[in-house]
Parts: sequence; structure tokens; C-alpha cells
Amino acid sequence: MNRMPGKCPVCGNPLHVVKLKCDHCGTTIEGEFELPLLARLSREHQLFVVAFLRAEGKMNKVQEVLGISYPTARARLLEVIRALGFQAESSFAPKAMSKEERLAILDDLAAGKITVDQAIGKISTGG
Repeated sequence: MNRMPGKCPVCGNPLHVVKLKCDHCGTTIEGEFELPLLARLSREHQLFVVAFLRAEGKMNKVQEVLGISYPTARARLLEVIRALGFQAESSFAPKAMSKEERLAILDDLAAGKITVDQAIGKISTGG
């Protein structure tokens, strides 16, 4: 069975469903139905959401599953949040980090005070 598109392939505007059919009994319902929120996401965003849920929201697992860096995984999460029409929390957006702050994190890593994952998380999220 073909995948249902969420946006018009011609103009890019949202699609809506006009006919539903039960495969078991053949009942057909016609009308105008809104697509579910997640069905409106692009295929790439839907795959990210599935990976995110399978990883129980743990970004380090998401990056492993998708073979992407931690900053890329965080950026994709923000894309999905925005694509769903939500405002991303400002705490998600990385803040500018000074060279001294980055070096302090690397010093903590070298001293064994933090793990590699913690260092990556601090640097990629701005602290």
C-alpha cells in the first residue's frame, strides 16, 4: 500500500482526507477530515520521531541509531518541534559559548570529572 502524503506534491499545501474505507466490511465514509498531526510531518521528520521514541527520548541513543552527531540530532528535534507548530523552548537553543568555557569543559573531561557524553552535551547545548 502506498504511503499517504501529508502535503500536496504540486504546491506544498496541507492535504485533507475526503474518503475513508474499511477493508474488512467495505463501509465507506465521505467528508472532509483533517490529517493527524504526525501525518503532516515530512517522511524524514516522521522517521526522526520514531527513532526518538524508540530511544526513549535519549539523544545519545538517537544519534547512534541515526548515525548522526549529537548537535545534528538536537537540531532535527528542534525542526520537528517547529514543524508541528510548537514554539521551541529557548533552553533548547544553544547559547554562545566562549573559548574559555569550552576549555573548562575539556579540562573537566581530561580530569575525569565528566564523561565524554556529558562534555559533548555541554558543548553542543552551550553549557
